[in-house]
Amino acid sequence: MKVTIIGGGNMGGAIARGMAKGTLIKTEDITVSDPFQGTLDALKAEYPAINVTTNNEEAVVGADIVLLAVKPWLVERILTPLKLDASKQMFISIAAGVTFEQLSQWVAPGIAMFRVMPNTGISQMESMSIVCSQNASKEQEQQILDIFNEMGLAMLMPEQNMPAVTALASCGIAYVLEYIRAAMQAGVELGLYPKDAQKMVAQAVKGAASLILNNETHPSVEIDKVCTPGGVTIKGINALEHGGFTSAVINAMKASCVK
Repeated sequence: MKVTIIGGGNMGGAIARGMAKGTLIKTEDITVSDPFQGTLDALKAEYPAINVTTNNEEAVVGADIVLLAVKPWLVERILTPLKLDASKQMFISIAAGVTFEQLSQWVAPGIAMFRVMPNTGISQMESMSIVCSQNASKEQEQQILDIFNEMGLAMLMPEQNMPAVTALASCGIAYVLEYIRAAMQAGVELGLYPKDAQKMVAQAVKGAASLILNNETHPSVEIDKVCTPGGVTIKGINALEHGGFTSAVINAMKASCVK
């Protein structure tokens, strides 16, 4: 299966790197198109087998999947000149907020289309990727899910949920990182070296995520296991609540949920 990624920036480059680390798509079957030669050179230095080009129209020829990874305001300008084949190709957009209704104006009629919302963890094979489809068969949906499941965890959702899942899964990784940074700052104030604090907090976050994902349990259940009566953890939990932690997280998610 040949994949062309248009846009080799932060997200497009992360997807290319994730695919190259996987087993479903051969590295030599990945093509990345980007106007900046420096971006392409950096990618090529890491994965010499990846094909790179600055010509979008040439890049899509012969591709089974064309993935568009550009800013939303560039989508129309980049898609319009491309000649995609609805009978042979699938199209993926990761442009936040650009709907199927809009995309259908700029691609071949009837083409199997997907909107995918990954996060930057995809370069580490740890993305949460949300997928929705239009004009796609069950087999095609499974193909796309398989690709993104290899780079983390992928879920199929209706398009109407995309604003919410963008806030939780895509923007949400930044909020987790903000927590890690804040906890690191606390660690430094408490006498730890920054690198030590960073490692401790990052591993704690990874462990917490594993408890939820591996056991299909609820955060409250796991919190109760740590909060012994009169212990230090419940004091910290209550301090977070007094500081408006839960409300701040909810407000952040709602602010990112732009419809």
